Amino acid sequence: MSDLPEPMPAGYRSQAVTKADAQAVHRLVTVCEHELLGRAVTGFDRVAADLGAPAGEPAPDTVLVRDSKGRPVGWVWVKGRRARVHVHPEHRGRGLGRSLLDWAEARAGRSGADRLSQSVSDSDEAARSLLRSSGYFPLVTEWLLAIAMPVEPEVPKPPSGIRVRPFRPGDERAAYEVTEDAFDEWQSRRQTYEEWARRTVERASFEPGASPVAFAGDRMVGVVLSIDVPGSDEGYVERVAVRNDHRTRGIARMLLRQTFRTFYDRGKRACTLWTHTDTGALSFYEGIGMTVRRSATVYSKILTTGEQPAVPARR
Repeated sequence: MSDLPEPMPAGYRSQAVTKADAQAVHRLVTVCEHELLGRAVTGFDRVAADLGAPAGEPAPDTVLVRDSKGRPVGWVWVKGRRARVHVHPEHRGRGLGRSLLDWAEARAGRSGADRLSQSVSDSDEAARSLLRSSGYFPLVTEWLLAIAMPVEPEVPKPPSGIRVRPFRPGDERAAYEVTEDAFDEWQSRRQTYEEWARRTVERASFEPGASPVAFAGDRMVGVVLSIDVPGSDEGYVERVAVRNDHRTRGIARMLLRQTFRTFYDRGKRACTLWTHTDTGALSFYEGIGMTVRRSATVYSKILTTGEQPAVPARR
């Protein structure tokens, strides 16, 4: 089987992607986001992290589609059980989305994945219809939460025996262990350190000063990792995690409030983060003043043979 989608709809060609294509991919993604959401929400460094391959080498799980004039009009990324597909608004309805989705399923199956999942905004009816018609079922609801900060946020004192400071060089491995241990409760696969770092602390927009960490003695027990996207008037929280044996002590609330105040001091008047049903954290975030701005659904498809499971109730 070819490493590129085939056949492509008439007038289009697909190519392997390298880091040199990151700008083209990012422009395509932001065009799609502007059309759907009214604003760009994906930073360039997020796309660069997804490509991941060394400079000049093709990223093995990514394909870019160009039209007859060489303009980028479609993109697909697949890693393990997860995929993302973007098609330029002016080129939808021509079979590109289905071709890229078919390639993602084949690629995931060849890598040994037993299912493939994709997150789609609940306002993107065309993508939702394509996934449902291709055998996908709703698995998880995701929420983008936001908090307005018209005045300086108050920060509670640390719990007894806990000290807090901003993230600094040398904290990377400890933060990785805390976040991955916490996320093991619901994620399908533990990330390697290299994967995790590429998407968090190695991003150009990672903001250590707005990423407080909590210690009990010399052991890191809680962390918030934040992103300061250039040109954005909002702060963004990428990860929130507290060790299981230190939960229910108010550590996560205290760290988040510290993050909010740091962004406020830097002129931001809102802060956002994503959560989903598997974390069970929606009520916690609402309890500290965050509200749902928009939602998305993770659709999933079983790639192995056999009957599809019953469609789970939306949570």
